[in-house]
Amino acid sequence: MPHNRHKKILLLVFAFILCGCSSTTPIQRADKSESEFGDLIYNGRTAVLRDDIPDSEAYRVFNRGASGFVPLTAVRNSAEERADDFCGRKSQVVEVLRQTTSVGPHVLGNFPRFEIVFACVDQSLLSGEESQMDNYAQLRELKALLDEGVITREEYEREKAEVLAQ
Repeated sequence: MPHNRHKKILLLVFAFILCGCSSTTPIQRADKSESEFGDLIYNGRTAVLRDDIPDSEAYRVFNRGASGFVPLTAVRNSAEERADDFCGRKSQVVEVLRQTTSVGPHVLGNFPRFEIVFACVDQSLLSGEESQMDNYAQLRELKALLDEGVITREEYEREKAEVLAQ
């Protein structure tokens, strides 16, 4: 009987680790907030995609996985969806200015994290050439994540296909 109880406790601890709550911050103006990566022991890697829009016209969103078992792509997708929803309510689209990604290995409290600084812009303001350049920037970022071992080959191919389909 005591052996069975230990198994149940172990199962509950394991379930908590896998299903624990993730951490998100509210979407905030970039000039009125600080990066969540600044308070952490584990730094991230920042990619600047655009620097011509001031932080006073930009927003920040941060997501963190509940454990090291959460894929970074899931954390990233969640942050991007929140930004898309935010801009969509304004009938605008997301223009990513900067993004910071946690660097693995994702163990010992270094859970997958992703932060975006973005602006909401009218679709008509994005020319075809700028949109194409954004696709190239996304592909370069994906390749860097693959080379660093942050994402798998399958995740890379899936994300690459999505970018190329745009």
